[in-house]
Amino acid sequence: MSFCLANIDVEAYNWLHDCSSRRRRRREVVLISLRSLWCRTHTHTLSLSWYPRFSRIRKKMANAVSGMAVHDECKLKFMELKAKRTYRFIVFKIEEKLKQVIVEKVGEPNENYEDFAASLPANECRYTVFDFDFVTEENVPKSRIFFIAWSPDTARVRSKMIYASTKERFKRELDGIQVELQATDPTEMGLDVIKSRAS
Repeated sequence: MSFCLANIDVEAYNWLHDCSSRRRRRREVVLISLRSLWCRTHTHTLSLSWYPRFSRIRKKMANAVSGMAVHDECKLKFMELKAKRTYRFIVFKIEEKLKQVIVEKVGEPNENYEDFAASLPANECRYTVFDFDFVTEENVPKSRIFFIAWSPDTARVRSKMIYASTKERFKRELDGIQVELQATDPTEMGLDVIKSRAS
């Protein structure tokens, strides 16, 4: 079959559907390969609007990675941590049914790093803010507000996509973040990492 740029949509659609369902699946693979080859060798982008299955997959992926709204309590709790130091840390969760980021847990001022680390689920993504106190080499007490995107390797792929696509928008709501970390396992946000990034 000959695929020319002028009539590729019509020809491909007819070729795909003029066969049995079993053979159609094989032809879908061929068309995907042809699209990939075309895009690598031409400056034009080949439209797949005629391809029903691809359109459905693309729609599902777009829905999965769309950014979520941010509940007002998230900004309120963060402002209290920053201005009044009311909390040691805040854990934020994306509630998919509500389509928004919410506050899941707050840590009291007397809690420490171990309490903070223990508040993060081992197999689920979260955002968190941690107020870290330290003393400089000049013996000056200081603090740094960390934003940590916790995305463990064992978390669901869909969850990772949603948290990754929402992160930048969520961060813009938290005015005052000083250090950002991305962690996929506890060692990437260990106390030694926190100390080295704070100074």
